[in-house]
Amino acid sequence: MRPPFPPFPPPPERSAELRDRFAAEARAERPDLSALCLLIGAVADGSLGEAGLDAAQMELDRLAGQLPFRPGGPADWADALHRVLGDRLGFHGTPGDYRHLESSLLHEVLRRRRGLPILLSVVWMEVARRAGAPVYGVALPGHFVVGFGPEEDQVLADPFDRGRVLTGPDAELLVVGATGNTLHPSHLTPADPLDLVLRILNNIRAWAAARPERSDVSLWAVDLSLLLPSHPARLRQERAEILIRRGQFTAGAEELEAYAEVVAAVDESAAEQLRGEARAARALLN
Repeated sequence: MRPPFPPFPPPPERSAELRDRFAAEARAERPDLSALCLLIGAVADGSLGEAGLDAAQMELDRLAGQLPFRPGGPADWADALHRVLGDRLGFHGTPGDYRHLESSLLHEVLRRRRGLPILLSVVWMEVARRAGAPVYGVALPGHFVVGFGPEEDQVLADPFDRGRVLTGPDAELLVVGATGNTLHPSHLTPADPLDLVLRILNNIRAWAAARPERSDVSLWAVDLSLLLPSHPARLRQERAEILIRRGQFTAGAEELEAYAEVVAAVDESAAEQLRGEARAARALLN
């Protein structure tokens, strides 16, 4: 069944190939963040072919070439990214960007120069990394930013706000505003690239959950999450529920039963409840 509005996914054979590539990259010794994000985009958008994937990587290379050569310490790198990507080229985000799936797809963020904080942070990180900067993602609760330099000399920047350099109080206000909680030193540690990818997929799942007509997006986002080496086990149940909502009752029941076997090792009553849900799903076939 064709989704009601774009982006439209690729044909099944192309989708299967992309998922295989995503799984292989996620299990590489040093996963390539930009490649993983672009593969997410290709699974979402059938118009993104091999030429488009290559073009996006070349655009990141081109942007890196616009940065000054080794401008100095962490603060200098942060300022250089702010001036080039934020001020000159206009990469930024607005509240309205949360309404669009494209804001979570790297190729579209590169084209539109707009996106969610985490995708803009990917642009900052990949451009800075190519230029030789000591850069990494920082998963503040509710708002992703980038960090430059070692812990004792760390400089934070907010790509959603054109790469504005953050003071300590600025970071505290971001966390309090997003979650109501205070900033903890553990929030400032570099984010693992695969955790970042899972967080992107979580955002996509949240976008799709608010739009029942895009259960196709919910399904592929869960499927990609399950291909990551580390992921929440409960995603198996979520996948089953999506399949059932899409009318794939047998497949959904089988997923529930398989997940019940995992759960049974720690909680037999919860496993039995899952088996009951599987029986109910199969009954819908009658």
